[in-house]
Amino acid sequence: MSGGAIAGPDGALRCPWGLSTDDYVAYHDEEWGRPVHGDDALFERLSLEAFQSGLSWITILRRREGFRAAFSGFKIAEVAAFTDADRERLLADAGIIRNRAKVDATLANARVLADWPEGELDRLIWSFAPDPAARPAPRTLADVPAVTDASTALSKALKKQGLRFVGPTTAYALMQACGLVNDHLADCVARPASGAR
Repeated sequence: MSGGAIAGPDGALRCPWGLSTDDYVAYHDEEWGRPVHGDDALFERLSLEAFQSGLSWITILRRREGFRAAFSGFKIAEVAAFTDADRERLLADAGIIRNRAKVDATLANARVLADWPEGELDRLIWSFAPDPAARPAPRTLADVPAVTDASTALSKALKKQGLRFVGPTTAYALMQACGLVNDHLADCVARPASGAR
């Protein structure tokens, strides 16, 4: 059963990736796959997934509080009002990933989203949640895709609206993290509490 759920220190079965560090155990058990709603909350997740591109998620997870402090809690209206001085501050902030393209994309995305009606980002993202009954529970990590037709469609919809750093892989990671899909393995202790609602 290579890649299947494995027992953690407490004896409970979990997705293998969720046991590699204490940070991951907490994130896996309490956050990943649980439904996330609200424009600001989804903007945060979308931004962090973009910053994660090309890096391991643990790198982002361990800097999440730094990101929140640097980006005003990912409040769309506040980030949209950031100035050139704020941009330079971000590029000098060791508490985040100082990638110019990703910082610029986050600021540009906030400016786009600031013009949307309240709830529109939530509505758009969740409109791509597939029917949970149509997806069998993955038995092993090999059963978990990196991209799906739904994530490709979500990526296209976000890009059409002018958002950046939202490719199909990033879109699928967002869908997994925010509970649009439930990719906890079938035997994972966290699976029953997760998934789209």
